[in-house]
Amino acid sequence: MIVYHASKKGFINDIFNGTIADDIDHAFLLHLGRHTSPNEKLSWKNSMMHMYKVINTPDIPDASTIAIEYQIPLTSKRIDFIISGVDTNQRSNIVIIELKQWEQAKLSKKSGIIQTHFQHGESETAHPSYQAWSYAYMLQNYNETVREQSIQLMPCAFLHNYQEDHIISNECYAEYIAKAPLFLKSDAGKLQDFIKKYIKYGSKEDIIYLIDKGKLRPSKQLADALNSMLHGNREFVLLDDQKVVYETALNLAREAAKGPKHVFIVEGGPGTGKSVVAVNLLVELTKEGVVAQYVSKNAAPRDVYTAKLSGSFKKSYINNLFVGSGSFIDTPQKTFGALIVDEAHRLN
Repeated sequence: MIVYHASKKGFINDIFNGTIADDIDHAFLLHLGRHTSPNEKLSWKNSMMHMYKVINTPDIPDASTIAIEYQIPLTSKRIDFIISGVDTNQRSNIVIIELKQWEQAKLSKKSGIIQTHFQHGESETAHPSYQAWSYAYMLQNYNETVREQSIQLMPCAFLHNYQEDHIISNECYAEYIAKAPLFLKSDAGKLQDFIKKYIKYGSKEDIIYLIDKGKLRPSKQLADALNSMLHGNREFVLLDDQKVVYETALNLAREAAKGPKHVFIVEGGPGTGKSVVAVNLLVELTKEGVVAQYVSKNAAPRDVYTAKLSGSFKKSYINNLFVGSGSFIDTPQKTFGALIVDEAHRLN
């Protein structure tokens, strides 16, 4: 979902006139029905001034398009800054920029995780390069327009207040920085060069708008990764009544794709295989191109299944398939083809 959307020229004017934070907040109210916090408005005001300095060059076309706080479909996550256009070969490109106002951080022993300092103490969060890359990954694997039109996604992170300390850029994060380059306080020129490499001209079509209106459909790559989770795992083999329930649910999901949605309630005591059926449904529906998620209030079953993911993908790549019950507050209608809810009686 697009919150703020403008040409580069329009963005430059909004910054120059000092209205950018108010414009984004107004867009939030228009699209989401609520204002944001004063701290978030201040964050926009500060970070967007740095982006203004980066893109305010004739080498980046005025006709390139910009989105701020773009909400990624199927998630509550928002991309801080996007700029789109075409390169010298007329390939459509989108540069995804994760913005941070951090000034310091601490290493974590967990892969892709870093510790940050806030007013109320330390907190663990994903490394900014990991965040930017994961956003690109979600768009690539769920947005059919990105794949059909071969739109290239170029993620990066810009920490405009952060001085190099060899912590944020530590070699333990090299895997993610290679996928989404990291730009610090003294790297504004390097970020500008990064953008110029991919955004040479404005596009005839608004690429950001095309993606926003694109059909949601899981990629074959994602479906194959899910399928590998079941391969060789005997605990996921369907038995007797489980098979009947599974096939009934599949038929209802297929019917729902053509007409009204259905609710199918499965009852059974502990150990009867409800969760086995649920996981098999998630895999098969994803394979058939249905946008589906496994939902549970309790995090324990989600953690178990993501831990079983195998093959060429790390389990964190498809964590968004296993979600909590509180993640749909701002989700537009008809976003999902199917939701598979475990322990539905515990939903609040």
